[in-house]
Amino acid sequence: MEYINLMKNNQTETFNGYANYETWNASLWIGNDQFLYNTAKACVTYCCANETPWVKFVRCMTDGQIGRHLVQTGDGVRWDDKRINSAEMVAMMVGL
Repeated sequence: MEYINLMKNNQTETFNGYANYETWNASLWIGNDQFLYNTAKACVTYCCANETPWVKFVRCMTDGQIGRHLVQTGDGVRWDDKRINSAEMVAMMVGL
């Protein structure tokens, strides 16, 4: 798989410029799916002062009527996976 780019750099691993596979995969899906993209942009605009856009996005994807069906990316990475780097996701979402 030539799109995979694992690099060891001072004992830290990155995946295609992201902290790990899970962060990269979540970002990839948000950037390439119109519904997820629009939801992420809305989360940046409408998140409360006590939550980050990523926390709001995860809540939207895992709670309620719609969330019960969208708990993971198309590749099976759960939106609430603890391995997803929240700071990287917020930075990506703010840049949308």
